[in-house]
Amino acid sequence: MREANISRKTNETDITCKLNLDGEGKYNISTGIGFFDHMLENFTKHGFFDLDLSIKGDLIVDGHHSVEDAGIVLGTAIKEALGDKKGIKRYGKSLLPMDESLALCAIDLCGRPYLVFDCEFTTEKIGYLDTELIREFFYAVSYSAGMNLHIKMLYGSNNHHIAESVFKAFARALDEAVSNEPRTADVLSTKGSL
Repeated sequence: MREANISRKTNETDITCKLNLDGEGKYNISTGIGFFDHMLENFTKHGFFDLDLSIKGDLIVDGHHSVEDAGIVLGTAIKEALGDKKGIKRYGKSLLPMDESLALCAIDLCGRPYLVFDCEFTTEKIGYLDTELIREFFYAVSYSAGMNLHIKMLYGSNNHHIAESVFKAFARALDEAVSNEPRTADVLSTKGSL
């Protein structure tokens, strides 16, 4: 089982995370931000990961530290759970509809972090989640995991649907990227390492 247990405690957040990349979509998530919980539950369910994530953050300030640090911890857990990356597909992609919204996500687990996030929201908040923090979350995930991550909203008008399609597309793309490539037991790179 490809699993990781990560804890991170700062003056702003106290986070514990257990991730299983070979799960069934089971989750126990508590970030203190209801809509963010909902998005992470969708990520877990649609990626067939198991995720236990608990965050105690300085929400009296705002949600920034909790969301960004969640991305740092989740990205670190992905990286640790993957180990040497031998035998994985490395690349993953998803084109995912959510009612009127359509999101594209592409991933390369190359070890080189990079984020392209082409997604606009027309509201400042969805529930209690600041929409500008969605990009911050994916930035933190990509850099902590060493992941090249591209997310593009092709179209959409409902902000809830836009966010949900992005998280689900990310889940499906990551599920593909971490899955077994039966044609090799080695690392999928001419360099011999990722």
